[in-house]
Amino acid sequence: LDKSRLSYYLQDIIKDPEIPQTDGEWIERLLGLGLMADDGMGNRVCSIAGLLCFGIKPRRFLPQAGLRVMAFQGNDKEYQALLDVVLDAPLVGRWQRSASGRKELIDEGLIEKFSSQIEPFITQEASVIDKNMRREKSWYYPWEAIRETVINALAHRDWTRSVDIEVTNYSDRLEVISPGKLQNSMTVSKMVAGQRSPRNTLIMEILRDYGYVDARGMGVRTKVIPLMRNINQAEPVFEATEDYLKTILYRKRAGR
Repeated sequence: LDKSRLSYYLQDIIKDPEIPQTDGEWIERLLGLGLMADDGMGNRVCSIAGLLCFGIKPRRFLPQAGLRVMAFQGNDKEYQALLDVVLDAPLVGRWQRSASGRKELIDEGLIEKFSSQIEPFITQEASVIDKNMRREKSWYYPWEAIRETVINALAHRDWTRSVDIEVTNYSDRLEVISPGKLQNSMTVSKMVAGQRSPRNTLIMEILRDYGYVDARGMGVRTKVIPLMRNINQAEPVFEATEDYLKTILYRKRAGR
């Protein structure tokens, strides 16, 4: 586990008044937070939540912890991809406080790395340079809808499935495939209506602590659907099977 990320989480995010000083204190604190666990054989090990949120290289110990990001020129998977990478990083970024007290990102987490990789394929630079000598970008999708969909996949996927989350950009749409069927009695209709049933509660809580998700946990209903309707004039599509949940966001058409 990345102790610097953990220290920032305790001190700056959840405002813990007592930061562990020794290895023994760290182990006891992480056990209490659910970021470590007893494996039943007398060993203290990282929990899945601890590894995913704060692990230095999570895929080393949990191969499916990656995020596969692909881009194709057409509307189907082709032999030659414009982009095909598997990202490996803890879910949360590594931050620090500057001398002035400002919050600064010094090492990207998985969500920030995803943003850096996918942005060139979902934006277009304007032909005109603005007064600041920069070219403005137009987006083919509302970024918050993509971000919310990917974070939901990371927070709610079935981590016992040994496959990566896939995010694929085509010429007409972007698809996010989250491994595992919908948890408990959840259905697509209930999800769209705003019902909540988190599979990985601790992961969701940590993402909420950092501000990656809001406190309500209703991002599909309050962000994804209205943003796609209002900006792209297209309904998001949700396909649930026994093996995965696929979310399809359709690209904004020219002139919209």
